[in-house]
Amino acid sequence: MNRKRVVITGMGTVNPLGHTVVETWQGVLEGRSGAARTETFDASTFPSTFSTQVRGFDLADHIDPIDADAHATAGRYCKFAIAAAYEAWAQSGLAGCESLAPARLGIYLGSGEGSLDFDNFISLLVDAWDQGQLDTRTWADLAFERMDLYREAEQESNMVVAHLAAAFGVRGPAFNTLTACAASTQAIGEAAMIIRHGDADVVISGGAHSMIHPLGVTGFNRLTAISTRNDAYETASRPFDLTRDGFVLGEGASILIVEDLEFARARGATILAEITGYGCSADAFRITDQDPAGAGAAASMTNALADAGIRPDEIDYISAHGTATKQNDQVETRAVKSVFGRDTTVPMSSTKSMFGHLIAAAGATELITCVLALRDQVLPPTTNYQHPDPDCDLDCVPNTPRKHAVRTCMSNSFGFGGQNNTLIIRSCDDGEGNR
Repeated sequence: MNRKRVVITGMGTVNPLGHTVVETWQGVLEGRSGAARTETFDASTFPSTFSTQVRGFDLADHIDPIDADAHATAGRYCKFAIAAAYEAWAQSGLAGCESLAPARLGIYLGSGEGSLDFDNFISLLVDAWDQGQLDTRTWADLAFERMDLYREAEQESNMVVAHLAAAFGVRGPAFNTLTACAASTQAIGEAAMIIRHGDADVVISGGAHSMIHPLGVTGFNRLTAISTRNDAYETASRPFDLTRDGFVLGEGASILIVEDLEFARARGATILAEITGYGCSADAFRITDQDPAGAGAAASMTNALADAGIRPDEIDYISAHGTATKQNDQVETRAVKSVFGRDTTVPMSSTKSMFGHLIAAAGATELITCVLALRDQVLPPTTNYQHPDPDCDLDCVPNTPRKHAVRTCMSNSFGFGGQNNTLIIRSCDDGEGNR
């Protein structure tokens, strides 16, 4: 049986560099940093006092104000995803498409949990503390009085799926995965599988997340995973640089419309790119560390190449996971060399140098930059690269964008716990799709 071909027909994003795809790509080409002092909470006493936040966002600027009011109780990152989804849906041309049956429309996201009502939660613990232990009955009684029903519900990671399914009338397959930093890449890869298997014609895919809150920052600081360059936060994210000291925590949402090529062609859609390969693997090594040899990451890339039916030398550009932690960048370098050869010259860059790390939303956001690289024949830079690391001696497209002939891109996402996911996309300009 011939395998269905899967394409991307719409994209939308809200992230620290921009609230639309156009704004975002302009920020990437300018090498702009999204880092600034944290404002979503008072981080002045934390080891890291900065992050890459979404600033100046109002959902009513992106959708009808009446619809925005209907989503008033949605969580912060859910609203990012709603705006991104409307942008992607508009670009896809699916609005009013009579040939798309609701049961053939699916949704598969890689979205994180909502933020805790931290101040209220902590005050409840204090008020219910009695003689060295928590009085759970008192805590429950106070919680019923003080906690907001909608805010508590919005902590569930499935809520982005719920909001988008309702907004777009999704009646087909509906999933959410939270495999840490690999989540939205996994969601897009598995959305492609759903279409390949004939279970949907169109899938709304991508991811959303925000961990810029006291518990999120505390956890990453205790892991020594995020940068503490409080005096130089705009250049703190330094993937593959010898002086890197961790990632910069970010937030955002990116949504892509993933579609059966034949269905897209039949309705006259513009094809942005084709998803040709998806690979995944698990390290089974340690909860927060990758396999130091990079075996899991290499397996993910190898599996994606096999799925796409291409050789390593047919990849023109790699969008690296590239977090700017000491271990990740070294491991990814080893993994790339094991797949592409020790002397490979394939260019590879990390846009986390600008976006920061959007956690569950990172992979989808980075895949959008790959689609735009195919469109414009230009590679995004790894900014803040000043001190070469001999253990990360690949071509990381340092500091400025590069004009480059690119037809096929690989995008890597490697999550805490050893979850590895890789996507391969290519220009769809072979006469069977529209570039």
